[in-house]
Amino acid sequence: MASSVALRSGVGAWPWYVLAAVIVMLDQYTKGLASNQLHYGVPVEVFSWFNLTLQHNTGAAFSFLSEAGGWQRWFFTVLALVISVGLVIWLFVAERSQWLLSLSLALILGGAIGNVWDRMVLGYVVDFISVHYGGWYFPAFNIADSAITVGAGCMLLESFMVGRTKE
Repeated sequence: MASSVALRSGVGAWPWYVLAAVIVMLDQYTKGLASNQLHYGVPVEVFSWFNLTLQHNTGAAFSFLSEAGGWQRWFFTVLALVISVGLVIWLFVAERSQWLLSLSLALILGGAIGNVWDRMVLGYVVDFISVHYGGWYFPAFNIADSAITVGAGCMLLESFMVGRTKE
């Protein structure tokens, strides 16, 4: 009985896996464009607060551990792969009524795979989106980072909604 429930649940996960794959493809496409069209470290102004600036991040978010000597590449690769496997399983067993949770898991999964692909193939993550105001610059990011951030936000929102419906 339990396995048939999991099987029925998993069949409904395919649209979310497709969404994750679309995010990976969009992420890789835009990173390819940035790598081919932009010169490293040279900003191209799009708006007064938004530039396209090619950067290579060997660390994690906000270049954390980027100067660690190389071991971080494999550490973050393995960590992202383990998390991705967990997300695939979680999506498979998630209740279909929890669409916001499934959306968040798909966004995070697509973003994680997009960045882990860069780490495995290139040895760094390609970042190119630069947002700034005055002299303050937010660290450069990419589509995968955006998907992870939106997914985490959706997951937080969903956790608050679940708490409300149980009361």
